[in-house]
Amino acid sequence: MTISIITSIIILLSLLILLLIGTPIAVAILISSLLGIIQSIGFNGALPASTLKVFQGINIFTLLAIPFFILAGNIMSKGGIAERLINFASVLTGKIPGSLAHTNIVANMLFGSVSGSGTAAASAMGSVLGPVQKEKGYDEDFSAAVNVSTAPTGLLIPPSTALITYALASGGTSVAALFLGGVVPGILWGISCIIVAYFIARKKGYVQTQKHSGSEILSVFIKAIPSLMLIIIIIGGIISGIFTATEASVMAVIYSVILSLFFYKTINLNELFNIFIDSAKLSAVIMFLVGTSGVLAWVMSYTQIPALLSNIMLGISENPLIILICINILLLIVGMFMDLTPAILIFTPILLPICVSLGMSPLQFGIMMTFNLSIGTITPPVGNILFVGLKISGRKLEKVLPYMVKFYVAIFVVLMLVTFIPALSEWLPSLVGYK
Repeated sequence: MTISIITSIIILLSLLILLLIGTPIAVAILISSLLGIIQSIGFNGALPASTLKVFQGINIFTLLAIPFFILAGNIMSKGGIAERLINFASVLTGKIPGSLAHTNIVANMLFGSVSGSGTAAASAMGSVLGPVQKEKGYDEDFSAAVNVSTAPTGLLIPPSTALITYALASGGTSVAALFLGGVVPGILWGISCIIVAYFIARKKGYVQTQKHSGSEILSVFIKAIPSLMLIIIIIGGIISGIFTATEASVMAVIYSVILSLFFYKTINLNELFNIFIDSAKLSAVIMFLVGTSGVLAWVMSYTQIPALLSNIMLGISENPLIILICINILLLIVGMFMDLTPAILIFTPILLPICVSLGMSPLQFGIMMTFNLSIGTITPPVGNILFVGLKISGRKLEKVLPYMVKFYVAIFVVLMLVTFIPALSEWLPSLVGYK
Protein backbone atom coordinates (compact mmCIF):
# COMPACT_ATOMS: atom_id res chain seq x y z
CA MET A 1 0.00 0.00 0.00
CA THR A 2 3.07 2.29 0.09
CA ILE A 3 2.63 3.40 -3.52
CA SER A 4 -1.07 4.02 -2.87
CA ILE A 5 -0.31 6.23 0.13
CA ILE A 6 2.33 8.27 -1.69
CA THR A 7 0.17 8.65 -4.79
CA SER A 8 -2.84 9.63 -2.66
CA ILE A 9 -0.84 12.35 -0.92
CA ILE A 10 0.52 13.69 -4.22
CA ILE A 11 -2.92 13.80 -5.85
CA LEU A 12 -4.66 15.32 -2.83
CA LEU A 13 -2.07 18.01 -2.11
CA SER A 14 -1.62 19.04 -5.74
CA LEU A 15 -5.40 19.16 -6.26
CA LEU A 16 -5.93 21.32 -3.16
CA ILE A 17 -3.10 23.70 -4.09
CA LEU A 18 -4.32 24.08 -7.66
CA LEU A 19 -7.90 24.75 -6.54
CA LEU A 20 -6.77 27.27 -3.92
CA ILE A 21 -4.85 29.30 -6.52
CA GLY A 22 -7.91 29.41 -8.77
CA THR A 23 -7.08 26.76 -11.38
CA PRO A 24 -10.18 25.57 -13.28
CA ILE A 25 -11.27 22.33 -11.66
CA ALA A 26 -10.97 20.18 -14.82
CA VAL A 27 -7.39 21.39 -15.36
CA ALA A 28 -6.59 20.87 -11.68
CA ILE A 29 -7.88 17.29 -11.83
CA LEU A 30 -5.85 16.57 -14.97
CA ILE A 31 -2.60 17.98 -13.58
CA SER A 32 -2.95 16.21 -10.22
CA SER A 33 -3.78 12.97 -12.07
CA LEU A 34 -0.69 13.36 -14.25
CA LEU A 35 1.47 13.79 -11.17
CA GLY A 36 -0.07 10.64 -9.73
CA ILE A 37 0.58 8.71 -12.96
CA ILE A 38 4.20 9.91 -13.06
CA GLN A 39 4.67 8.63 -9.50
CA SER A 40 3.10 5.27 -10.43
CA ILE A 41 4.39 4.40 -13.93
CA GLY A 42 7.02 7.02 -14.69
CA PHE A 43 7.20 10.14 -16.86
CA ASN A 44 7.43 8.46 -20.27
CA GLY A 45 4.17 6.59 -19.89
CA ALA A 46 2.23 9.39 -18.18
CA LEU A 47 1.30 11.55 -21.18
CA PRO A 48 0.12 8.82 -23.58
CA ALA A 49 -1.75 7.02 -20.77
CA SER A 50 -3.56 10.17 -19.64
CA THR A 51 -4.41 11.23 -23.20
CA LEU A 52 -5.89 7.80 -23.93
CA LYS A 53 -7.95 7.84 -20.74
CA VAL A 54 -9.38 11.30 -21.49
CA PHE A 55 -10.74 10.11 -24.83
CA GLN A 56 -11.90 6.80 -23.41
CA GLY A 57 -13.68 8.69 -20.64
CA ILE A 58 -15.86 10.65 -23.04
CA ASN A 59 -16.21 8.01 -25.77
CA ILE A 60 -19.34 6.61 -24.16
CA PHE A 61 -22.73 6.60 -25.89
CA THR A 62 -24.66 7.29 -22.67
CA LEU A 63 -22.78 10.57 -22.21
CA LEU A 64 -24.52 12.01 -25.27
CA ALA A 65 -27.56 12.45 -23.04
CA ILE A 66 -25.83 15.18 -21.03
CA PRO A 67 -25.40 17.83 -23.79
CA PHE A 68 -28.87 17.10 -25.15
CA PHE A 69 -30.53 17.47 -21.73
CA ILE A 70 -28.53 20.68 -21.19
CA LEU A 71 -29.81 22.00 -24.51
CA ALA A 72 -33.39 20.98 -23.72
CA GLY A 73 -33.17 22.66 -20.32
CA ASN A 74 -31.87 25.92 -21.80
CA ILE A 75 -34.64 25.95 -24.39
CA MET A 76 -37.27 25.38 -21.70
CA SER A 77 -35.88 28.05 -19.38
CA LYS A 78 -36.22 30.66 -22.13
CA GLY A 79 -39.23 29.25 -23.91
CA GLY A 80 -42.16 30.27 -21.71
CA ILE A 81 -42.51 26.92 -20.01
CA ALA A 82 -41.74 28.39 -16.56
CA GLU A 83 -44.79 30.66 -16.69
CA ARG A 84 -47.14 27.76 -17.43
CA LEU A 85 -45.70 25.65 -14.63
CA ILE A 86 -45.95 28.53 -12.14
CA ASN A 87 -49.63 28.99 -12.96
CA PHE A 88 -50.20 25.26 -12.56
CA ALA A 89 -48.38 25.23 -9.22
CA SER A 90 -50.44 28.20 -8.08
CA VAL A 91 -53.64 26.24 -8.66
CA LEU A 92 -52.30 23.33 -6.61
CA THR A 93 -51.23 25.45 -3.62
CA GLY A 94 -53.66 28.37 -3.72
CA LYS A 95 -55.59 27.43 -0.55
CA ILE A 96 -52.57 26.85 1.71
CA PRO A 97 -51.39 29.68 4.02
CA GLY A 98 -48.27 31.19 2.49
CA SER A 99 -49.54 30.04 -0.89
CA LEU A 100 -47.05 32.06 -2.92
CA ALA A 101 -44.14 30.40 -1.12
CA HIS A 102 -45.65 26.98 -1.77
CA THR A 103 -46.25 27.93 -5.39
CA ASN A 104 -42.53 28.68 -5.64
CA ILE A 105 -41.65 25.28 -4.16
CA VAL A 106 -43.95 23.24 -6.39
CA ALA A 107 -42.96 25.27 -9.46
CA ASN A 108 -39.28 24.64 -8.70
CA MET A 109 -39.97 20.91 -8.48
CA LEU A 110 -41.85 20.93 -11.78
CA PHE A 111 -39.52 23.20 -13.72
CA GLY A 112 -36.39 21.66 -12.24
CA SER A 113 -37.59 18.23 -13.32
CA VAL A 114 -38.44 19.16 -16.90
CA SER A 115 -35.28 21.25 -17.35
CA GLY A 116 -32.91 19.12 -15.26
CA SER A 117 -31.26 22.28 -13.96
CA GLY A 118 -31.48 23.65 -10.43
CA THR A 119 -29.77 26.87 -11.49
CA ALA A 120 -32.32 27.45 -14.25
CA ALA A 121 -35.15 26.78 -11.79
CA ALA A 122 -33.79 29.24 -9.21
CA SER A 123 -33.29 31.89 -11.88
CA ALA A 124 -36.66 31.46 -13.59
CA MET A 125 -38.78 31.17 -10.45
CA GLY A 126 -36.92 33.90 -8.59
CA SER A 127 -37.36 36.32 -11.47
CA VAL A 128 -41.08 35.68 -11.85
CA LEU A 129 -42.31 34.95 -8.31
CA GLY A 130 -39.92 37.14 -6.30
CA PRO A 131 -41.53 40.46 -7.31
CA VAL A 132 -45.03 39.02 -6.81
CA GLN A 133 -44.20 37.87 -3.27
CA LYS A 134 -42.69 41.27 -2.48
CA GLU A 135 -45.85 42.99 -3.73
CA LYS A 136 -47.96 40.77 -1.47
CA GLY A 137 -45.89 41.70 1.59
CA TYR A 138 -43.73 38.59 1.91
CA ASP A 139 -40.36 38.95 3.62
CA GLU A 140 -37.91 39.09 0.70
CA ASP A 141 -35.27 37.13 2.61
CA PHE A 142 -37.80 34.39 3.32
CA SER A 143 -38.85 34.33 -0.34
CA ALA A 144 -35.23 34.03 -1.47
CA ALA A 145 -34.63 31.18 1.01
CA VAL A 146 -37.71 29.31 -0.24
CA ASN A 147 -36.59 29.64 -3.85
CA VAL A 148 -32.99 28.63 -3.22
CA SER A 149 -33.70 25.71 -0.89
CA THR A 150 -36.04 23.95 -3.33
CA ALA A 151 -34.35 24.63 -6.68
CA PRO A 152 -32.11 21.51 -6.42
CA THR A 153 -35.10 19.13 -6.42
CA GLY A 154 -34.73 19.01 -10.21
CA LEU A 155 -31.33 17.37 -9.73
CA LEU A 156 -33.16 14.32 -8.36
CA ILE A 157 -36.52 14.32 -10.11
CA PRO A 158 -35.83 13.11 -13.69
CA PRO A 159 -34.44 13.86 -16.13
CA SER A 160 -31.21 14.51 -14.23
CA THR A 161 -27.75 14.90 -15.74
CA ALA A 162 -26.29 14.32 -12.26
CA LEU A 163 -27.80 10.83 -12.16
CA ILE A 164 -26.52 10.13 -15.69
CA THR A 165 -23.05 11.14 -14.49
CA TYR A 166 -23.34 8.77 -11.54
CA ALA A 167 -24.45 5.94 -13.84
CA LEU A 168 -21.20 6.45 -15.76
CA ALA A 169 -19.01 6.74 -12.66
CA SER A 170 -20.53 3.68 -10.98
CA GLY A 171 -19.74 1.43 -13.92
CA GLY A 172 -23.16 0.81 -15.37
CA THR A 173 -26.00 1.43 -12.90
CA SER A 174 -29.20 1.68 -14.94
CA VAL A 175 -30.05 5.29 -15.83
CA ALA A 176 -33.75 4.39 -15.98
CA ALA A 177 -33.60 2.87 -12.49
CA LEU A 178 -31.79 5.96 -11.17
CA PHE A 179 -34.36 8.25 -12.77
CA LEU A 180 -37.18 6.37 -11.05
CA GLY A 181 -35.20 6.11 -7.82
CA GLY A 182 -34.81 9.89 -7.60
CA VAL A 183 -38.53 10.65 -7.80
CA VAL A 184 -39.56 9.89 -4.20
CA PRO A 185 -36.49 11.51 -2.54
CA GLY A 186 -36.90 14.58 -4.75
CA ILE A 187 -40.57 14.91 -3.83
CA LEU A 188 -39.77 14.39 -0.13
CA TRP A 189 -37.19 17.21 -0.38
CA GLY A 190 -39.93 19.50 -1.67
CA ILE A 191 -42.49 18.36 0.91
CA SER A 192 -40.06 18.92 3.79
CA CYS A 193 -39.56 22.51 2.60
CA ILE A 194 -43.33 22.99 2.23
CA ILE A 195 -43.73 22.02 5.90
CA VAL A 196 -41.07 24.51 7.00
CA ALA A 197 -42.52 27.27 4.80
CA TYR A 198 -46.02 26.56 6.13
CA PHE A 199 -45.04 27.16 9.75
CA ILE A 200 -43.00 30.26 8.91
CA ALA A 201 -45.90 31.63 6.85
CA ARG A 202 -48.35 30.99 9.72
CA LYS A 203 -46.03 32.72 12.17
CA LYS A 204 -45.62 35.74 9.91
CA GLY A 205 -49.32 35.94 9.12
CA TYR A 206 -49.15 35.11 5.41
CA VAL A 207 -52.62 33.60 5.51
CA GLN A 208 -53.98 35.13 2.35
CA THR A 209 -54.88 32.49 -0.19
CA GLN A 210 -55.20 32.57 -3.93
CA LYS A 211 -58.67 31.74 -5.19
CA HIS A 212 -59.33 30.32 -8.64
CA SER A 213 -62.61 29.74 -10.37
CA GLY A 214 -63.36 26.41 -12.00
CA SER A 215 -62.85 27.85 -15.48
CA GLU A 216 -59.47 29.36 -14.45
CA ILE A 217 -58.30 26.03 -13.04
CA LEU A 218 -59.31 24.23 -16.23
CA SER A 219 -57.59 26.83 -18.42
CA VAL A 220 -54.35 26.70 -16.41
CA PHE A 221 -54.35 22.91 -16.45
CA ILE A 222 -54.87 22.74 -20.22
CA LYS A 223 -52.06 25.24 -20.86
CA ALA A 224 -49.69 23.32 -18.58
CA ILE A 225 -50.35 19.90 -20.14
CA PRO A 226 -47.87 20.32 -23.04
CA SER A 227 -45.08 21.23 -20.57
CA LEU A 228 -45.94 18.43 -18.16
CA MET A 229 -46.09 15.93 -21.02
CA LEU A 230 -42.32 16.16 -21.37
CA ILE A 231 -41.85 14.28 -18.07
CA ILE A 232 -44.30 11.60 -19.19
CA ILE A 233 -42.67 11.25 -22.60
CA ILE A 234 -39.15 10.89 -21.19
CA ILE A 235 -39.85 8.60 -18.24
CA GLY A 236 -42.59 6.64 -19.99
CA GLY A 237 -40.43 6.14 -23.06
CA ILE A 238 -37.45 4.88 -21.05
CA ILE A 239 -39.46 2.56 -18.82
CA SER A 240 -41.44 1.09 -21.71
CA GLY A 241 -38.25 0.49 -23.68
CA ILE A 242 -39.30 2.70 -26.59
CA PHE A 243 -36.01 4.57 -26.32
CA THR A 244 -32.87 4.72 -24.18
CA ALA A 245 -31.94 7.59 -21.86
CA THR A 246 -29.72 9.01 -24.60
CA GLU A 247 -32.51 8.84 -27.17
CA ALA A 248 -34.85 10.36 -24.58
CA SER A 249 -32.56 13.39 -24.33
CA VAL A 250 -32.87 13.92 -28.10
CA MET A 251 -36.65 13.63 -27.82
CA ALA A 252 -36.55 16.24 -25.05
CA VAL A 253 -34.74 18.67 -27.36
CA ILE A 254 -37.12 18.06 -30.27
CA TYR A 255 -40.18 18.40 -28.06
CA SER A 256 -38.95 21.58 -26.32
CA VAL A 257 -38.07 23.19 -29.67
CA ILE A 258 -41.51 22.42 -31.10
CA LEU A 259 -43.20 23.62 -27.90
CA SER A 260 -41.27 26.91 -27.59
CA LEU A 261 -40.85 27.76 -31.27
CA PHE A 262 -44.19 26.76 -32.75
CA PHE A 263 -46.72 26.10 -29.97
CA TYR A 264 -45.97 28.80 -27.36
CA LYS A 265 -44.06 30.97 -29.91
CA THR A 266 -41.89 32.42 -27.14
CA ILE A 267 -38.51 32.20 -28.92
CA ASN A 268 -37.37 32.86 -32.49
CA LEU A 269 -34.67 31.31 -34.64
CA ASN A 270 -32.03 33.87 -33.63
CA GLU A 271 -32.66 33.20 -29.95
CA LEU A 272 -32.60 29.46 -30.63
CA PHE A 273 -29.18 29.81 -32.28
CA ASN A 274 -27.81 31.63 -29.22
CA ILE A 275 -29.26 28.91 -26.98
CA PHE A 276 -27.42 26.29 -29.06
CA ILE A 277 -24.14 28.22 -28.68
CA ASP A 278 -24.53 28.61 -24.90
CA SER A 279 -25.44 24.94 -24.51
CA ALA A 280 -22.44 23.85 -26.58
CA LYS A 281 -20.08 25.88 -24.40
CA LEU A 282 -21.45 24.42 -21.17
CA SER A 283 -21.45 20.90 -22.62
CA ALA A 284 -17.80 21.25 -23.67
CA VAL A 285 -16.82 22.24 -20.13
CA ILE A 286 -18.68 19.29 -18.62
CA MET A 287 -17.36 16.76 -21.14
CA PHE A 288 -13.77 17.91 -20.58
CA LEU A 289 -14.40 17.54 -16.87
CA VAL A 290 -15.73 14.01 -17.41
CA GLY A 291 -12.66 13.13 -19.48
CA THR A 292 -10.16 14.43 -16.93
CA SER A 293 -12.05 12.73 -14.11
CA GLY A 294 -11.67 9.49 -16.05
CA VAL A 295 -7.90 9.90 -15.81
CA LEU A 296 -8.15 10.43 -12.05
CA ALA A 297 -10.42 7.40 -11.63
CA TRP A 298 -7.96 5.25 -13.61
CA VAL A 299 -4.87 6.24 -11.65
CA MET A 300 -6.73 5.69 -8.37
CA SER A 301 -7.83 2.25 -9.52
CA TYR A 302 -4.34 1.37 -10.79
CA THR A 303 -2.72 2.27 -7.47
CA GLN A 304 -5.56 0.72 -5.37
CA ILE A 305 -6.36 4.00 -3.65
CA PRO A 306 -10.10 3.14 -3.25
CA ALA A 307 -9.14 -0.08 -1.44
CA LEU A 308 -6.81 1.85 0.85
CA LEU A 309 -9.46 4.46 1.70
CA SER A 310 -12.06 1.74 2.12
CA ASN A 311 -9.90 -0.01 4.71
CA ILE A 312 -9.34 3.27 6.53
CA MET A 313 -13.07 4.09 6.54
CA LEU A 314 -14.06 0.60 7.68
CA GLY A 315 -11.41 0.84 10.38
CA ILE A 316 -13.23 3.75 12.00
CA SER A 317 -16.02 1.53 13.23
CA GLU A 318 -17.64 -1.82 12.61
CA ASN A 319 -21.09 -0.25 12.96
CA PRO A 320 -22.63 0.38 9.50
CA LEU A 321 -24.72 3.19 11.00
CA ILE A 322 -21.61 5.10 12.10
CA ILE A 323 -19.84 4.52 8.79
CA LEU A 324 -22.79 5.77 6.74
CA ILE A 325 -23.10 8.86 8.90
CA CYS A 326 -19.35 9.52 8.44
CA ILE A 327 -19.73 9.11 4.67
CA ASN A 328 -22.62 11.57 4.64
CA ILE A 329 -20.65 14.10 6.67
CA LEU A 330 -17.71 13.71 4.28
CA LEU A 331 -19.97 14.27 1.26
CA LEU A 332 -21.64 17.29 2.87
CA ILE A 333 -18.22 18.87 3.40
CA VAL A 334 -17.12 17.97 -0.15
CA GLY A 335 -20.34 19.45 -1.56
CA MET A 336 -19.66 22.74 0.19
CA PHE A 337 -16.40 23.19 -1.73
CA MET A 338 -16.82 21.23 -4.97
CA ASP A 339 -19.37 21.27 -7.79
CA LEU A 340 -21.76 18.35 -8.11
CA THR A 341 -20.41 16.73 -11.30
CA PRO A 342 -16.70 16.49 -10.38
CA ALA A 343 -17.61 15.37 -6.87
CA ILE A 344 -19.67 12.48 -8.26
CA LEU A 345 -16.92 11.49 -10.68
CA ILE A 346 -14.18 11.60 -8.05
CA PHE A 347 -15.88 10.09 -5.01
CA THR A 348 -18.11 7.42 -6.56
CA PRO A 349 -15.24 4.94 -7.21
CA ILE A 350 -13.95 5.59 -3.68
CA LEU A 351 -17.16 5.38 -1.64
CA LEU A 352 -19.34 3.02 -3.68
CA PRO A 353 -17.34 -0.15 -2.77
CA ILE A 354 -17.56 0.78 0.92
CA CYS A 355 -21.32 1.22 0.85
CA VAL A 356 -21.81 -1.96 -1.20
CA SER A 357 -19.79 -3.88 1.40
CA LEU A 358 -22.27 -2.57 3.98
CA GLY A 359 -25.19 -3.97 2.02
CA MET A 360 -26.30 -0.80 0.23
CA SER A 361 -27.21 -1.22 -3.44
CA PRO A 362 -25.45 0.93 -6.10
CA LEU A 363 -28.89 2.40 -6.87
CA GLN A 364 -29.54 3.58 -3.31
CA PHE A 365 -25.98 4.86 -2.96
CA GLY A 366 -26.34 6.87 -6.17
CA ILE A 367 -29.51 8.55 -4.94
CA MET A 368 -28.03 9.17 -1.49
CA MET A 369 -24.85 10.64 -2.94
CA THR A 370 -26.65 12.85 -5.46
CA PHE A 371 -29.09 14.03 -2.78
CA ASN A 372 -26.20 14.81 -0.42
CA LEU A 373 -24.08 16.66 -2.95
CA SER A 374 -27.13 18.58 -4.18
CA ILE A 375 -27.29 20.17 -0.73
CA GLY A 376 -23.85 21.59 -1.48
CA THR A 377 -25.33 23.61 -4.35
CA ILE A 378 -27.27 25.70 -1.81
CA THR A 379 -24.60 26.06 0.87
CA PRO A 380 -21.76 28.57 1.12
CA PRO A 381 -19.00 29.10 0.19
CA VAL A 382 -19.33 27.65 -3.35
CA GLY A 383 -23.02 26.75 -3.84
CA ASN A 384 -23.89 27.89 -7.36
CA ILE A 385 -27.66 27.70 -6.91
CA LEU A 386 -27.42 29.65 -3.66
CA PHE A 387 -25.58 32.57 -5.24
CA VAL A 388 -27.72 32.56 -8.39
CA GLY A 389 -30.81 32.78 -6.17
CA LEU A 390 -29.28 35.59 -4.11
CA LYS A 391 -28.32 37.50 -7.24
CA ILE A 392 -31.81 37.18 -8.72
CA SER A 393 -33.47 38.28 -5.48
CA GLY A 394 -30.95 41.02 -4.70
CA ARG A 395 -30.66 39.82 -1.10
CA LYS A 396 -27.57 39.37 1.09
CA LEU A 397 -26.39 35.97 2.30
CA GLU A 398 -26.27 36.98 5.97
CA LYS A 399 -29.95 38.02 5.84
CA VAL A 400 -31.17 34.92 4.02
CA LEU A 401 -29.07 32.39 5.96
CA PRO A 402 -31.22 32.35 9.16
CA TYR A 403 -34.16 31.13 7.07
CA MET A 404 -31.94 28.75 5.10
CA VAL A 405 -30.84 27.01 8.31
CA LYS A 406 -34.44 25.91 8.95
CA PHE A 407 -34.66 24.45 5.47
CA TYR A 408 -31.23 22.79 5.84
CA VAL A 409 -32.47 20.92 8.93
CA ALA A 410 -35.58 19.65 7.12
CA ILE A 411 -33.58 18.58 4.06
CA PHE A 412 -30.99 16.82 6.24
CA VAL A 413 -33.75 14.81 7.92
CA VAL A 414 -34.87 13.59 4.48
CA LEU A 415 -31.23 12.75 3.63
CA MET A 416 -31.07 10.50 6.68
CA LEU A 417 -34.32 8.81 5.64
CA VAL A 418 -32.92 8.20 2.15
CA THR A 419 -29.71 6.82 3.69
CA PHE A 420 -31.35 4.35 6.05
CA ILE A 421 -34.60 3.43 4.27
CA PRO A 422 -33.70 1.70 0.98
CA ALA A 423 -37.35 1.56 -0.14
CA LEU A 424 -37.41 5.33 -0.68
CA SER A 425 -34.96 4.88 -3.55
CA GLU A 426 -35.73 1.34 -4.64
CA TRP A 427 -39.49 0.98 -4.35
CA LEU A 428 -40.45 2.78 -7.57
CA PRO A 429 -37.74 1.08 -9.72
CA SER A 430 -38.74 -2.31 -8.30
CA LEU A 431 -42.34 -1.78 -9.45
CA VAL A 432 -41.21 -1.84 -13.08
CA GLY A 433 -38.67 -4.63 -12.69
CA TYR A 434 -35.41 -2.82 -11.84
CA LYS A 435 -33.33 -4.16 -8.97
